[in-house]
Amino acid sequence: MTQCLGLRGATTADSNTKAAIVGATKELLEELVAANGLAESDVGAVFFTTTADLNAEFPPVALRVHMGWEQTALLTSPEILVPGAHRRVIRVLLLVNTELSKEELVHLYLKGAKSLRTRGTNSE
Repeated sequence: MTQCLGLRGATTADSNTKAAIVGATKELLEELVAANGLAESDVGAVFFTTTADLNAEFPPVALRVHMGWEQTALLTSPEILVPGAHRRVIRVLLLVNTELSKEELVHLYLKGAKSLRTRGTNSE
C-alpha cells in the first residue's frame, strides 16, 4: 500500500556562498533519493530550512537547476534562532509516496549535521 511519509535529512554548507549551499544541498538530495529508491514522481513536496547564516542562495536551486526537478513543489524557510545551535545547516523534509514503512526509510545527516541525530533534542 502506498502511503505519504516524511523523509528527513540535513547537511552543512562549508561557507555562505551560492556554490557551497547548492553543492551541499545537491549532495544531500542525491543521497536521499538513491538511498530510498525515489524518483521525482514519488515526491509530493520538499520543504527546506536554513540557519540564518546561510542566505547566499536558495537550497531548491539544487533541485530545479542541477537535478532537473521541475514538477515538485519546493519551499524554503529560515530556522528559528536558537542560542548555541549548529551553524550553516540546511535541513530538508520530503513528503514521499512510498511502499516503504517508516522504519525502512533512510534519513540522512551529512557533514557537520551528523551530530544533530545524537544531540538528543527534538528540534532536528
